[in-house]
Amino acid sequence: MRVQTGVPGLDKIMCGGIPENNMILLTGTCGAGKTIFCSQFLASSQDPGVYVSFEEETEELRENAKTFGWDFDRMEKQNKLRVLKYDPFRIEDILEVVENNIHEIKATRCVFDSVAALGVHMRETSELRRMILEINNIMKKNRCTTIIVSEIVPGSSALSRFGVEEFVSDGIVLLDNRMINGELKRALGVLKLRGTDHSKMMHPYTINSKGISVAVRKK
Repeated sequence: MRVQTGVPGLDKIMCGGIPENNMILLTGTCGAGKTIFCSQFLASSQDPGVYVSFEEETEELRENAKTFGWDFDRMEKQNKLRVLKYDPFRIEDILEVVENNIHEIKATRCVFDSVAALGVHMRETSELRRMILEINNIMKKNRCTTIIVSEIVPGSSALSRFGVEEFVSDGIVLLDNRMINGELKRALGVLKLRGTDHSKMMHPYTINSKGISVAVRKK
């Protein structure tokens, strides 16, 4: 089974969407549209979802979603969405709360934005790796297709801030956002999708009033 991303063009690149119950790392530089992507993933589906934020306040997420026509308030009233904000210091405590919210609305989609915020408060990268694995195990147990967000540090060759996030995820979606000759260029690539085929090319994407859209390049 495949889960539709809600991002035009991306499901074709993934040869049908995200494999059900997989955990995907969404990574990219600052301003690439990672939070927009996550909101679109949840808002585009009739399936209930949970948005867990470790950085942005819930009201900011709701207001930002409105600019793209996604009514998080209405979705929450209909038990189609839960938007949760937690202190990264207390990650051990909140996983049970997240799981309870999943059960209450029968969620099948979940977003953690961002795991990079967790790593800042951990002494060793091994702790972050263990925590992401725990998140993955809990999400799979609850049959949730999950997106975890990280970021690429400018000048780094790693695909994530701490260099461990990509190794404990089932797939990786890269949002590349850079200035080339004074012009902003955006390109999306699926770098890993465990156990299934996917496009190996980078594809241009745009952000407009309806969210993110990918222009699928032909081979």
